[in-house]
Amino acid sequence: MTDPTPGSVETDLLAEPRLVVEPGAAARVSAVAAPVLQGMGYRLVRIKISGEAGCTVQVMAERPDGTMQIEDCEAISRALSPVLDIADPIDRAYRLEISSPGIDRPLVRRSDFERFTGHLVKIEMAVAHEGRKRFRGALDGVEGGAVRLHRDDVKAGDEATVLLVMEDIAEARLVLTDELIAESMRRGKAAERELKRSLGLEPPPAPHANIQKPKPAKKPAPKNTKQHRLDATRARRGDIDPVRGD
Repeated sequence: MTDPTPGSVETDLLAEPRLVVEPGAAARVSAVAAPVLQGMGYRLVRIKISGEAGCTVQVMAERPDGTMQIEDCEAISRALSPVLDIADPIDRAYRLEISSPGIDRPLVRRSDFERFTGHLVKIEMAVAHEGRKRFRGALDGVEGGAVRLHRDDVKAGDEATVLLVMEDIAEARLVLTDELIAESMRRGKAAERELKRSLGLEPPPAPHANIQKPKPAKKPAPKNTKQHRLDATRARRGDIDPVRGD
């Protein structure tokens, strides 16, 4: 079996369905926005509609590798605005806002839960699990269609590790920790380097970087040794011929 090419991996990630989805009006916006984003090479993360300061429709998106730049948000806004105007999924005036997932991001796909294994997460269930809807703990991988969570909010008599069905999750979000911030910074720097390489903006190596410096010539053995001093003394006394050395 041959390894998948980078292009096919990216295509698979683009087509990966969300398992945590929105209800109501947000679902209508999602049905319009998701195909537009996918056609542009982005993945829809979440739609959120809020009524603060008027109506705001927030579209959260990302590239398949999890990155998102300001230029990406601007491109999506230009492409999506006229499509939403025609489809008219919201029955009132609204302001469209395009954003990245952020560090303490929502987790909506299987690959999200796999990628952030080991990190702390808060999960709220749409369908209660053993009479409980809210959970918090470290992600411990994915098993079938469920997320394994090692809880840090365990009470007496509770199970420390639970399996939560992904399709029953209403919301899952990473908790901001020092480890998560450090990983996000590493990912951001790697993505920036890759973008510069793809645009030909990676600075060339310094002119002297690969120049081999000539090795210094070996210095002659010092003349001022004990043996040389003894020979000089004997030569002055006439004991040896200073030219022949005998």
